[in-house]
Amino acid sequence: MAFRTLIFLAFLTCDSLQRPLAADGNGINGEEAHKDSPGLIQCGEYSNQVLPDGRCKIIATLPQMDEQRCPDMFRCTDEVSYWLHENEERKQQILELRELISELQEEMRNHRHRIKHEEKSSRNSSVEQRVQDLEQRYQEAAALQHMQTTLLYDMQAQVHNISVLMEWVRHNPGCLVPAEMRLQQEMHYPDVTHGKNCPIDCASIYYNGIRRSGVYSIMPSAEGLPIEVLCEMDVEGGGWTVIQRRLDGTVNFNRTWNEYKEGFGDLNGEFWMGNENIHKITNQGDYSLRIDLEDWNNKHKHAFYQLFSGTVEDSFAWYHNKRSFSTPDSGNICAAISHGGWWYHQCFFSNLNGVYYKGGRYSLKNRKILGPDGVVWYTWKDTDYYSLKKVTMMIRPRTFRPHLSP
Repeated sequence: MAFRTLIFLAFLTCDSLQRPLAADGNGINGEEAHKDSPGLIQCGEYSNQVLPDGRCKIIATLPQMDEQRCPDMFRCTDEVSYWLHENEERKQQILELRELISELQEEMRNHRHRIKHEEKSSRNSSVEQRVQDLEQRYQEAAALQHMQTTLLYDMQAQVHNISVLMEWVRHNPGCLVPAEMRLQQEMHYPDVTHGKNCPIDCASIYYNGIRRSGVYSIMPSAEGLPIEVLCEMDVEGGGWTVIQRRLDGTVNFNRTWNEYKEGFGDLNGEFWMGNENIHKITNQGDYSLRIDLEDWNNKHKHAFYQLFSGTVEDSFAWYHNKRSFSTPDSGNICAAISHGGWWYHQCFFSNLNGVYYKGGRYSLKNRKILGPDGVVWYTWKDTDYYSLKKVTMMIRPRTFRPHLSP
């Protein structure tokens, strides 16, 4: 992909402008940019350079949006045409952004002239008044620069999202089939050999012939972006999409509402998939939930929620069913006391996102807490003060049927 560089001059000294942020969040100047990458700037980065006359040259790089053409491997469908149309709209937005930058440049020039004029006219006024006027002009110039930076970053994010979607469509022609139709096919005809298609969960990855557990990309919503998920292909026939896992206490689950919404942790270790992604997947149809539990004596049990059965007495559905999800910062006192995100109800009989206590048993002694907050499944030991060693929560379509052979 070719890149186009936009250059504009701010007619203020570089010291009077806020330093722009690079992609890693650290301010850089023009000399440092050229020192690290001579003559090259990454897409979406910004740099400034002091000119001999004291002006500051600001450089921003945006991708050149060339016309997209359909790959020869499949026809240009309506969905691909839609994304091509979206690409054209983004190109138009980039042109409008360039016009806006030109207008902002002119505004900054006008500010410079006004500052000079006011400096001349205020020579006979008090020094204090002159300082106040200059501070006001500086704030206006800083606000304009901030607006430019925000617009450029927003445009960069939109262009990136379109590029990701176009790459996904090129490498996954089956994604052109609506997700709802694919899920209905899998649910109503689970024994039929399915052709290669766009995976919407780990069950569809299983139907595509992949039988090994691991991290894969799925597209649960036609309106969203691909997401990475952990697939469990060995437990009870496979096809499970893992939504939560606790292994060793390396990840803190005492998180905010936004963190539980977006997801956190490492798919190769401990993690929470994210409420938004869980909703995208389960909103596609009826799913079953399996919870695998292990204590510190390596004893394993599980709970299966399709008909609410399993090898462990229920401490989840009968008490937490139809309860709203809450986190410590959401105003729910049970979430604050229990130090986790869960479907709390005065307060819990299960708390699988609680504090990880090594060894199992814990107490309130010498600790400033108001109640139990461990990784608890009450009926395991008939107590709130035993914290489990391992927990895995995973989902798959209720009508999933494993194939006897690949």
